[in-house]
Amino acid sequence: MKNTVFTGAATAIVTPLNANGVDYEQFGKLIDWQIEKGIDAIVAVGTTGEGSTLTDAEHKECIRFCVERVNGRVPVIAGTGSNDIAYAIELTKFS
Repeated sequence: MKNTVFTGAATAIVTPLNANGVDYEQFGKLIDWQIEKGIDAIVAVGTTGEGSTLTDAEHKECIRFCVERVNGRVPVIAGTGSNDIAYAIELTKFS
């Protein structure tokens, strides 16, 4: 049998932004809501598009924030894709 990270559905969760950058209050609320509604895993900074618009520090902070907010309730899959292979490898090692 395959060893899988999770079974079911995962949400590539949007990263809410405001005039100051990432809106972590809203991000936390979205994470909690997804889990309360029964999602099986969360993809942080994934294919929703914000990953390419965030700074390196913001990208890593979003991953860190999501992992801490989830606190083991569901698996977190870190969005580490990039047009820059070296950067994608760096992000993957970070996560």
